[in-house]
Amino acid sequence: MYKNLAALALAACVFSFPTHAQKAEPLKVGFLYVAPVTDAGWVHQHEEGRQAVQAAFGDRVKTSFVENVAEGPDAERVLRDLVATGHKLIFTPSFGYMEPTLKVAKDHPEVKFESITGYKTAPNVATANARYYEGRYLAGIAAGRLSKSNVAGFVAGFPIPEVLQGINAFALGMRSVNPQAQVKVVWLNTWFDPGKERDAAMALIDQGADVLTFNSASTAVMAAAQERGKLAIAYHSDMRKVAPQAQALAVMHVWGDYYQQRTRAVLDGTWKTGNVWGGVKEGMVRVGAFGPGVPKAVQDEVLARQKDIASGKLKPFAGPIADNEGKAVVAKGQALGDEQILNMNFLVAGVQGKIAK
Repeated sequence: MYKNLAALALAACVFSFPTHAQKAEPLKVGFLYVAPVTDAGWVHQHEEGRQAVQAAFGDRVKTSFVENVAEGPDAERVLRDLVATGHKLIFTPSFGYMEPTLKVAKDHPEVKFESITGYKTAPNVATANARYYEGRYLAGIAAGRLSKSNVAGFVAGFPIPEVLQGINAFALGMRSVNPQAQVKVVWLNTWFDPGKERDAAMALIDQGADVLTFNSASTAVMAAAQERGKLAIAYHSDMRKVAPQAQALAVMHVWGDYYQQRTRAVLDGTWKTGNVWGGVKEGMVRVGAFGPGVPKAVQDEVLARQKDIASGKLKPFAGPIADNEGKAVVAKGQALGDEQILNMNFLVAGVQGKIAK
């Protein structure tokens, strides 16, 4: 009996001593994707960003994603599921996720949210976007040099300011080297519908466009250009696998650095809300991945103008600029400020059509 009591006492002493600190649980980081994960496109670039986070922090983080989540109620449901499963940092890279993100964030102040392309912040919601229009201007320069018909086609998602910025910057870049250039637009009113994207591309080619671009989420426009023997400017990512002869160049989005910075801030306890709008200068947007049909002189010109944008020497929305109804919107010697760019609601001269309602 005494032997048993002694053993119990010894055991009690052993278990009362401090044990080595257990390894901290990894930070769960979640990503919502508005379309499926594919080999190229908008979601592909954000998936590369997620992978960069996992590679940078190893077992300190555990990342996951949910793909093909519709904007609206579905997004809110998935966000709540991510919170319920212990995610403490959630990235929501689609404009239509902004309101669901804010709604869920209000109920869960202990979770940090990153609303990518959104503009509304909260104590636990930061926003970030890129100056995509800078890449669009550069792509327009290439299109202006390469087009033989003087007509480019633009397959557009929704008529939000970000899309209008891209259409206008593309047209301004194109007309900076080819004053006769015209840009025809087809509105999809969706971000991802390969069938509609293809149909729009084919219609634009039938209307005389020999260079195409887009801001939808699939590679359908690139494939259509490849099929019809036209040129196309890839968006979001390099798409030469889909259109090896058709791709003129790509406007690429780079999210890895930003995602790593924000994850590190949560891990370090330094995360704060805020609003980031970076572009060529910050490395969030760049052009490259030129195709075989682009002369070196055009490549050099585009890359030189990219350096000018990075240095501030070139501003895509510098005047004089008129809208496509003949009204002056930017005087010579002036340039649009950030607030005006963020609230853009017109189409510049050279763009055919109207803003979809």
